[in-house]
Order: sequence, then C-alpha cells, then structure tokens
Amino acid sequence: MKLSRLFRRAAPVMTPVDALYDVLVKKSREAAFYTTFGVPDTVDGRFDMIIIHAMLVFRHLRDGGNDAEITGQAVFDLMFKDMDRSLREMGVGDLSVARHIKKMAKAFYGRAAMYEEGLDGETELLGQALQSNVYRHRAAEPQVIAGMTDYLRRVDAHIAGQNVADIVAGRLDLTIPVDGAGHDTKATV
Repeated sequence: MKLSRLFRRAAPVMTPVDALYDVLVKKSREAAFYTTFGVPDTVDGRFDMIIIHAMLVFRHLRDGGNDAEITGQAVFDLMFKDMDRSLREMGVGDLSVARHIKKMAKAFYGRAAMYEEGLDGETELLGQALQSNVYRHRAAEPQVIAGMTDYLRRVDAHIAGQNVADIVAGRLDLTIPVDGAGHDTKATV
C-alpha cells in the first residue's frame, strides 16, 4: 500500500442541513442574477440573493411540522455561522463581527418579511420589495423587476411542489432557470 493512501483525507460527509445550505449558496451565486438581472456582484448583492433563496425555503418549512422547523432553524444558524466566518476572512475585527452579524440578521428578517408580503399579495408589492432591497443603490429597469418577480414566484411554486420530508432530508431541487429561458441551472442535491 502506498503511504499517500494512509494520509488521504476522506471527503466530508454532508448533513441534510449542510446540503440545503449548499444548494442555497450555489443557486445564489448563479451568474444570471448578476448579468441578466443586474444584481450587484458585491458582498451585499450576494447576501441579498442568499436571503431570497433562504426565505423561499424557510417559508415552506415553517408549516411542515417539528422536523421541518428544526431543520429551518439549523439552516438559519449555519447560514449566520458561515457569514460570521466570511466576515472574519474579509478582515472584519473580532470585536465588531457580532455587531455586523446582528445587523445582517435584522436585514434578513426585514427583507424576508417584505418578500413574503409581496409573494402573498400583489406583484407590485414584490417588485417594490426587490427595488428597495436588491436594487436599493440604483433604480432597476421595469423588465428587470418583472423578471426577478417572475423568478421568485416560479421558485416559490417549485418549492411548494416538493415534499417537505425530502427537503428536511437535504434533497432540495432548485434546478429551475433563473431567467425563464429553460436552461438547467444545476443547483440541486
């Protein structure tokens, strides 16, 4: 036996929570958000895309029973643990990381509430929520807002059609096109 085989690292085993978070992050990083829909390719823009996708998943886990609620909370906790790690890697000082995380959690809750209100209400409300959050630094073209609104509604319906037990088990399918053009986006586990 070769010596290198003895010291080879085994691939890490993903828990269902890790798998769900991985799908959310991969989907949030798809290039079409930043090219087709003009989401700023910045830390804030990527944070906004993670918020959107996490909110869509949490929305469907909330009423799925105890296991679903526990899974949703675990994904939320992992998401903020990852954000804490990312802030530290970007050089944010230890003393101010907690303040940044608190601010990010407040932003998450505020934005998620606006998106849910928009999804449950008029399309105009959802468009206003997107403009206020994702495109807060500049006005987005009406077709961009319409495209993103359509995308959120399609993903919301797509997740609603999935079995909650599968999602809790880490099998979330987000392989729907960002831009509605019909190409497979490969964000699934």
